[in-house]
Parts: sequence; C-alpha cells; structure tokens
Amino acid sequence: MKIVTMIDRFIGYFSAATARIFGLNQNKYPATGIQPFEGEIDKKHDR
Repeated sequence: MKIVTMIDRFIGYFSAATARIFGLNQNKYPATGIQPFEGEIDKKHDR
C-alpha cells in the first residue's frame, strides 16, 4: 500500500510540473509599446 501511495505522489508531482510547463500562460502583464515623449528637446544641440 505504501508503494502505491508513493507511485501516486510521484506521478502527481511530474504531471503538475508538466502542466505548469506546457499549460496556458496565466500571466497578466501590462500592454507595452511605444511611449510618447514627454520631455523637453535640447535646443543647443539641435542643428
């Protein structure tokens, strides 16, 4: 009985890891892209 429980935990451990690796991405990162320039242009070096 102890061997059956150990095999069950072993299979559960690797199936959970496989599901995390190959499963759908659940991350919710913010959208990125080109950001508008909100600074001041240096007039001395603008030629």
